[in-house]
Amino acid sequence: MSDQPYQGGPYEGYDPYGQQQHQAAPQAWPGQSQAGYDQYADAYPQQGYDQQYTQQWQGQTWETQTHGHVQAAETSYLPAQEPYAPQAPAPQPQQPEPTPEAEAATAYGPATLAGNSRVTDAQRARLEGRSPIIEPGMQPALLTAGLGLLLAVTASIASYALVVPLVLLQAVTAAGWFRLNGMWPARQGIALAFLGGLTADAAVLAAGRDHAPAAILGPLGVWVLLSLVLQLRSHASPDERMYGLMATVASSSLTVLATGFLGAQPHAVSVGAAAVAVAVLARALPLPTAASVVVSLLAASGAGIAVGGMTGFGTKGAALGAAAAICALIGHRVASYDYPSRFVHFTAGVALPLSAAAPVVWVLGRALG
Repeated sequence: MSDQPYQGGPYEGYDPYGQQQHQAAPQAWPGQSQAGYDQYADAYPQQGYDQQYTQQWQGQTWETQTHGHVQAAETSYLPAQEPYAPQAPAPQPQQPEPTPEAEAATAYGPATLAGNSRVTDAQRARLEGRSPIIEPGMQPALLTAGLGLLLAVTASIASYALVVPLVLLQAVTAAGWFRLNGMWPARQGIALAFLGGLTADAAVLAAGRDHAPAAILGPLGVWVLLSLVLQLRSHASPDERMYGLMATVASSSLTVLATGFLGAQPHAVSVGAAAVAVAVLARALPLPTAASVVVSLLAASGAGIAVGGMTGFGTKGAALGAAAAICALIGHRVASYDYPSRFVHFTAGVALPLSAAAPVVWVLGRALG
């Protein structure tokens, strides 16, 4: 191969569409040899095209930054740029002040990958003037009623028979409370709270109903201390540790206090558990909230009288049934807070009405019995 520059004309590449426009080769610059020009032309192949014959793709392509579907014809060349001219600043203010609702709509939650703020269903419901509360419904109410009836029946048989539905109630209470507070998974806290309930059950069975207050309050104090130690060993931020401590203490307390069914008088357990079952079923009926609450209390009082007559508790069952129903409705309301998930409805929504009523059944059963 010769070292001399190529002396031929412009490079004529393959033109599949027959639209390449040939132009005469430009002349060399003054004072420049033709060989030097040819070397320049060989290093930089001729771009012989006229803008009016610029080939434009008519198909579709994808923009790489936003993955939007665009036309390549729109991006084949840039429009002519106007010379820069400084502009006078716009008068202040030009935009209306944002409303509080608009500010609130963008203030909730961390930013998403798309750059928008996340608004939860409960927050959106508040902005739209709707209630952020969703009640568990009839299916969890049926489960609560079934568990309450098991407690009522086994209480009249024996203490060890009552332990079986009680342990199930304590397990669902421990798991549901953590999920209700948005903490999942929280295996250590759930296991700690459930273990506290089992310890209280064993203490009551060993000490007897007469010593039930000490057998229940003792493990409760110990488990509050264990919850504190567990959170002190955590490497989370101080705010997260405080939040975890409150959730663990509350879950352990509810689980241990559910042992009140085991420490109460058997007839009181039957009356209170049956009243809770009837109250929750009545609360799940498609009625206005105020009417549903009244119907629940009346139904619980009637159930207390009926079961009290069968167990020898007498008409005092009406007061016990109404008190247990009030606690059950409070637990039902807590499980309905702030658009809870389906898992919350089938754990906390099932267990909290019964767990919240256990201390009242324990205390009032002793006072009235």
